[in-house]
Amino acid sequence: MPRQVDHEERRRHIAEAVCALIDAQGLEGVTLRDVAARAEVSMGAVQRCFRSKDEMLRFALAHIGQQVTERARARLLAAPAQSAASTVGHVVGEVALLREEHRAQARTWLAFLAAAAVDPALAAGLRDGYADLEGLLTRLVAEASAAGDAAPDGAASGGAASGGAAPVDARGEARTLLALADGLTAHVLIGHRTAREAEELLHAHLARLWARG
Repeated sequence: MPRQVDHEERRRHIAEAVCALIDAQGLEGVTLRDVAARAEVSMGAVQRCFRSKDEMLRFALAHIGQQVTERARARLLAAPAQSAASTVGHVVGEVALLREEHRAQARTWLAFLAAAAVDPALAAGLRDGYADLEGLLTRLVAEASAAGDAAPDGAASGGAASGGAAPVDARGEARTLLALADGLTAHVLIGHRTAREAEELLHAHLARLWARG
């Protein structure tokens, strides 16, 4: 008997095809026929997975957000012994998509971001993704501040361990870090900054954060 198709697995496979097409020719160039050809499935298979092109695009956007969040969480599990402060830097680096192997995903993400400015449904999906990341970063910043972790240059960061310093506004800093990550993504993609320069800017911001914590 033929192997039963995993519906969610096929939806993710089609989402990958959508993202590849967006990276190659932009969001406006994506058609159901091209997606079917890229995913090497029939048009009927695409239509059984998604009732419309809009639904397919929303799923692809959520798929990217899930991948980024999963990589960020994987960094937490891969190095549980590192300081909470350095963990924040690693997670924001994942969100900013600075590594070369994530450059195509960064281009696709920004294409969705531009489209979401005039598409309320895509905008709602982006807000959900940002809310998840903001929650994760808020927790990590709060942990780093409470632990009084050392700043990247080895200087004391303050926080609860050093005594007397005001606690860091964890949610406010998480929002700032997300905005910084998006800005760095765009600057690297257009060649205004190199990935190394973007990482240095991120590390400098975090050093200032822990120094005043």
